[in-house]
Amino acid sequence: MSFDPKSHLSELLRAALASAAPGQKSADIVIERPRDPSHGDFASNLALQLAREIKTNPRQIAERLVHELPVSGWVDKAEVAGAGFINFRLAASAKSQVVKEVLERGPDYGKHVPMSPGGKRPKVQVEFVSANPTGPLHVGHGRGAAYGASLACLLTYAGFDVTREFYVNDAGRQMDILAVSVWLRYLDLHGEKMPFPPNAYQGDYVKDMAEQIRAAHGERYVHPAAAVLACVPPPEPDADAHLDGLIAAGKDLLGEEWHYIHQHALSEQLADSREDLEQYGVHFDCWFSERSLFDTGMVARAVAELEKRGHIYIQDGAKWFRSTTFGDEKDRVVQRENGLHTYFASDIAYHANKFERGFDKVIDVWGADHHGYIPRVKGALQALGLPVERLDVSLVQFVSLFRNGAKAAMSTRAGEYVTLRQLREDVGNDACRFFYMLRKQDQALDFDLDLAKSQSNDNPVYYVQYAHARVCSVLQQWGGEVKSLAAADLAPLASVRELALCARLREFPDMIESAARDYAPHAVAFYLRDLAADFHAWYNAERLLVDDEAQKQARLALAVAVRRVISNGLHILGVAAPEHM
Repeated sequence: MSFDPKSHLSELLRAALASAAPGQKSADIVIERPRDPSHGDFASNLALQLAREIKTNPRQIAERLVHELPVSGWVDKAEVAGAGFINFRLAASAKSQVVKEVLERGPDYGKHVPMSPGGKRPKVQVEFVSANPTGPLHVGHGRGAAYGASLACLLTYAGFDVTREFYVNDAGRQMDILAVSVWLRYLDLHGEKMPFPPNAYQGDYVKDMAEQIRAAHGERYVHPAAAVLACVPPPEPDADAHLDGLIAAGKDLLGEEWHYIHQHALSEQLADSREDLEQYGVHFDCWFSERSLFDTGMVARAVAELEKRGHIYIQDGAKWFRSTTFGDEKDRVVQRENGLHTYFASDIAYHANKFERGFDKVIDVWGADHHGYIPRVKGALQALGLPVERLDVSLVQFVSLFRNGAKAAMSTRAGEYVTLRQLREDVGNDACRFFYMLRKQDQALDFDLDLAKSQSNDNPVYYVQYAHARVCSVLQQWGGEVKSLAAADLAPLASVRELALCARLREFPDMIESAARDYAPHAVAFYLRDLAADFHAWYNAERLLVDDEAQKQARLALAVAVRRVISNGLHILGVAAPEHM
């Protein structure tokens, strides 16, 4: 049985309370780490909790509790502080016990197993990235992918049954814009010249897809430019109307063959996103099609249910959801006067479907520019009578890339963006994943490309990975059997740095629990940076392979425990734990 300092200290306080105040029922005994390490290893506010009930000064209660504490070989000292806190200082032997626990549990150290009332792990869905498949993923998508994947792994580590989902926006206007962009480039390849709309998709990938269609089908989809432009309004003064006219012309002139252009563009871009994410170490359990919501009638049913419940009204031929009733700034159209449902309508159906699938918690990871979308989606769920409190939305702020102090421009439609693939090729997957976690996801991030590529202690991912590799190097020099270290006598671990490292290792499970509760995988990156700093300081101050066999075994055991916790943390972040640097 591993030593749990919080449980042990709680038992001691419970025994002290029974002795100091017989018959007194205690509230839940809370054991926490003091913010200031000089105050001890753990602290309890039990005396302050009891003061009102006992009607006694909390310091006096605390003094009585300390006096009645049973003797424990794990506790070096207990003292009263402040208004009535009880601070505990653990014995060195208690602190070093974490090394054995880490070595015993290995990849499971820090994991939790929360259970729902039915005895099963709570089901959580994390939906993230969900980029329109209208072009290559850019560095903004990269941050959302890193955050969503790390959050999903963190929640899994914390004991939840997690489903990772990508919502494929394969219906609607944006896909039509991509399709017409490809078709116009295809016409251009066949000599049918016309001004290319500035609000169409401009990237080279559009020309590449046009080339693919020409290579496969020759002139099959060619129509004279004059015939196209004849039924299209001029680009001035309404560029969007011009673009919509081109889409309508393409659908009219191509008929059923428009579907091929549309599907080719969708398939190519979706395949590119899948490949990019897989190479990035981001995997999904489900790729959910927006189009399926329309094909199966889920969108129509969701709108009909809202109408049945009295939350829809008709104005100017369109159906409006009374979104303002639920805190939104204005009501929203769910079905246009032409009978077509809006994107918002499909989003309502999609979220209703999530709850139908039985998730205990649904987490959406959205870009910060979707902030205003939250009240209308939650309002729609509330209107449908669904448990809206089960939906949480995490917003991911924008990313700015810097190289030599210069900021890189990004614009998806104009094609002037830095793709995720380019970033990965430039700095590597590990730097991408770790650097994205160096700030809380709802804070803007400046990504320093030069720092991410540097092999120096200023580079946090290098600094953490180097700590892991250093332990591997020492073990290689030692040449012994790592499994034998589980039986090492840990009594020689008594220096300030060694005990500080043990305390840091002990924090890992609590950090996991807190980070999972707050949807904060960046806390894992911060923890790993601190753990690496403690290790490097110890490594630089002490020799591990000393002549004294007992001390050597103890130090190697501590080093292996550090290596294991670094590996566990890096796994959560999707970052490699190299043996050589």
